[in-house]
Amino acid sequence: MSYPAYKWIKFLRNYGPIPTNGNLFDEHVNAALRNAKIQPINLPTPYVDEMLAFIQTSTPRSLLIAGTAGDGKTFHCRQLWLRLGGAAKEWDTTNTVKTLSLSEDRSIVFVKDLSELNDQDGNDILRGFENSVFTDSSPVLYVIASNHGQILDRLRKRHGQQDGHSKLHQLIQNAFLQADNIEENLKIIDLSRSAHRQSLTNVLNAITKHPEWDNCDNCELNNGERKCPIIENRKRIMGEDDDSRFSRRLGDLIEIARLNGSHLPIRDLLALTANMILGHPDVKEGLMTCNDVSRIQDNQTVGLGSIYRNVFAGNLRSGRSAHRMSSRPVFRILTSFGIGEETTNGVDGLLVYGSDDLRLHDDFSRLIKNDVFYGATPDFLALQRQYLEGDENARLDDGADPFLDRLKDQRQRLFFTIPEEEIAKYSFWELTTFSFAGDYLKLLEGVMQLNGNKRPVDDRTRARIVKGLNRVMTGLLIDNQDTIFISSSGGFTQSKISILCENEIPSRYDKDRGIGMSLRWDKNNQSPSLVISLGKGKKGEVRYKLSPIRFEFLCRVAEGALPNSFSNECYEDLLAFKARLLRLSELIRTQPDIQSDEDCDEEVYEENAGLSLTFIEIEQNGHGFLKQISVRSHQ
Repeated sequence: MSYPAYKWIKFLRNYGPIPTNGNLFDEHVNAALRNAKIQPINLPTPYVDEMLAFIQTSTPRSLLIAGTAGDGKTFHCRQLWLRLGGAAKEWDTTNTVKTLSLSEDRSIVFVKDLSELNDQDGNDILRGFENSVFTDSSPVLYVIASNHGQILDRLRKRHGQQDGHSKLHQLIQNAFLQADNIEENLKIIDLSRSAHRQSLTNVLNAITKHPEWDNCDNCELNNGERKCPIIENRKRIMGEDDDSRFSRRLGDLIEIARLNGSHLPIRDLLALTANMILGHPDVKEGLMTCNDVSRIQDNQTVGLGSIYRNVFAGNLRSGRSAHRMSSRPVFRILTSFGIGEETTNGVDGLLVYGSDDLRLHDDFSRLIKNDVFYGATPDFLALQRQYLEGDENARLDDGADPFLDRLKDQRQRLFFTIPEEEIAKYSFWELTTFSFAGDYLKLLEGVMQLNGNKRPVDDRTRARIVKGLNRVMTGLLIDNQDTIFISSSGGFTQSKISILCENEIPSRYDKDRGIGMSLRWDKNNQSPSLVISLGKGKKGEVRYKLSPIRFEFLCRVAEGALPNSFSNECYEDLLAFKARLLRLSELIRTQPDIQSDEDCDEEVYEENAGLSLTFIEIEQNGHGFLKQISVRSHQ
């Protein structure tokens, strides 16, 4: 049977996590578009305008388009080629290096992928690239697409063979680290630094608003009582009924992943979106076509195509599909949030007893029963009833209860559907391994938008950070919120209990004294930093990158968790931060004219030569206070 959107769905399917996903590679997209005779998926390319403006200046030099695999380097190269008047047919040829005339005396060389060139050709290209950057009258410009490591490695080897120093190597390396163009003759576009949340929004919009979806309007698979899971999943991404709650929550997960150091290229976001819309475990390779939908409807397994399962590759967890799920960074990252596995008594009580318990009936109707597509489906309600009645015949051959598996699906659905106004009763972040992620995102927004403001973060969050710091610094269950104790055990021992106070500072930055704790935006790392200032200026401060996992660690310790029970890595990171603070504290005490942070890296720590030691003691209410003890020597 022919369906009006069949070609479009088949084309979109090739972006998903299947063995033949050629559409994820720019060099194969145009051929697929010609075969399907449909319009391309157009993603915004703001960098192309920036690159074009650079090329069109009076004294242009060369461009480097850098990034990881799947960031869209070749795509941006092609778009610039077309904008400069290059022919599409010529670009589609197999040649990696292409030349385009800009004028009678100037031309531009495009390198689609530096890694495809052998050593000799690569050296020739890099020699010309260097000349174009450092020679004012160079008639040839270069646009090179390359992974970060590829171009740095080639430059290092090339100049190693010539026993010379590569100025270009150092220039590019510094630009990668500092996110700045230091040399005006070279434009570096680093696609790996693009904002993940915005990239996700661009991908979701480009796919869900594609004009080919209009062909679904008159499809018999989504008419009358028949509801197409593909159309339903697309509708939920667009979020017309819930103010885009699904895409916002997914964007939060992607942003947290980025701040934890996980980079997701455009290629992975395209695969994720295709999987969310088309995923179903009972079809070939786990992704639906129009031909599959009719059978799924007849078998009443539409609910298994839930977008909330597909986000975490629930459609790819069996057979050969499981390998494709684990090989995709985006699915590994999203499943690491534990959504579906993590839960609360309140949420599970609602899911299990909500239909019968009068106290939960309204909540059950509002949060679960209202969603007849993926929530309280007849299948879910039947399994729920069998579970409550203890029907042993409902168990699977291995003794497992299928209702418990459905609970996992419902927890995933609730994470994306619980309204913000319900968070006090049903906190959706507690359904993840990052239960304090909501507070972190508020802190992030405050530090980004109100950088320099005295109160970028609310008092409750600041109090947790301070309590967590103090408990790690001292190894004691102290509850002080207005003071940070920098303590030691009196020597270089690895003792976890440190009751000798070397310094104390206020938990809020005191501008007049130049000491205290502050939260600032780090431009290079594109993340918030926790800054402890022991003296005025940068020379008297120590920074600690406050990633989501480190924030979660501090908050959990503040709430009573043992430091090494959550993350031993975070614990070691904070002990290293403490050591830097102790070194700086000692240097400021012994060398008041200390000039730079670099001095803090030296292993300087002398024995306390004074006659008075300051110890930290705790009152019964958990408040820590300082007590000085005089030490006298006896001859």
